[in-house]
Amino acid sequence: MPVTKSAKKKLRKDIKRTKRNLDYIEEIKKIFKKIKKDVKNRQDLIKKYYSKIDKAVKKNIFHKNKGNRLKAKIKKFLNK
Repeated sequence: MPVTKSAKKKLRKDIKRTKRNLDYIEEIKKIFKKIKKDVKNRQDLIKKYYSKIDKAVKKNIFHKNKGNRLKAKIKKFLNK
């Protein structure tokens, strides 16, 4: 456990940030699963998926290359 005041504060911040990052990641995974299942609303879901990935990259939750890789994965799935 942290001892100094600043280390305690950093731990609190890290916990908050980790939770926020995991929420983003879970949301992206849920949208991907919906895209696989739902054929009717697929275009709207794809726009939402791309938007979430771009925001995650902008907030440094994902690396830029991982964002591009996830987008390519969905395109590859749609082209099948």
